[in-house]
Amino acid sequence: MTGVELKARRRSDYSYFLPYRTRWSDNDQYSHINNSIYYHLFDSIVNTYLIENCGLKPNESPVIGLVVSSFCQFFAPLSFPRVLDLGLRVNKLGTSSVSYEVGVFEQGKDTPAAVGGYTHVFVESRSRKSTPMNAETKTGLRRILAATASSKL
Repeated sequence: MTGVELKARRRSDYSYFLPYRTRWSDNDQYSHINNSIYYHLFDSIVNTYLIENCGLKPNESPVIGLVVSSFCQFFAPLSFPRVLDLGLRVNKLGTSSVSYEVGVFEQGKDTPAAVGGYTHVFVESRSRKSTPMNAETKTGLRRILAATASSKL
């Protein structure tokens, strides 16, 4: 997707949300949230969703997701002490991989300050060999794919 297409996203393009209260330490020397923090936000919403809706059990699951690519487009600066709403959608769901998209919204706003995400490839936790995701994970991910599959730009 292009930056223009991502900038056109709206809150309604995402079906799962997680609030995030920014911290003083999120700001950088330019008084806005440092770009690296956005990747922490993406990781937080994706893993919260996987734990709450897909049966992920950290340190116990025999299959884990490894990030193989990531991206972020920035549209407006954010800074402490804002409260953010992180929105999650699945853009592509394969046998052993999934591509997530996260919209970062200032609470109460309909347009994103940033849009990013990453692709997970599921692997066996010990061998690190690619493996199909289990049925519970796939079912949970389909729930947010189905909610977003019809909203193409």
